[in-house]
Amino acid sequence: MNQRDLKRFKKKLEDDKKGLLQSARKTLLEEATFDTDDLPDEIDLASSEYTQSMVFRLRDREKFLLKKIDNAIGRIDAGTYGVCEICEEEISAKRLEARPVTTMCIRCKEEQEKQEKSYG
Repeated sequence: MNQRDLKRFKKKLEDDKKGLLQSARKTLLEEATFDTDDLPDEIDLASSEYTQSMVFRLRDREKFLLKKIDNAIGRIDAGTYGVCEICEEEISAKRLEARPVTTMCIRCKEEQEKQEKSYG
């Protein structure tokens, strides 16, 4: 992979990371707190708690994605980005465009999913 592509992927990853961090800050500032005195009844309270729980679950998934983004940036810096961790072949640019945090080529990923499916 050439340096221009690596810079482009690194910028995309850094932009994605920045967006996730901004979203997390928004959650902490706006969505994470609610005053139970503002809710007129138990149904409103339950609905609000459910919504808040969903937001935190989404943020937990985003935290996992942040780790993947940091790992991908680390691979760019180490010179191993775009190389499949299983077969050590180059990952196609199309796959990296679709999923820049991927660590496997499509063939190895499909094989992994096939194995996972067979194990249930």
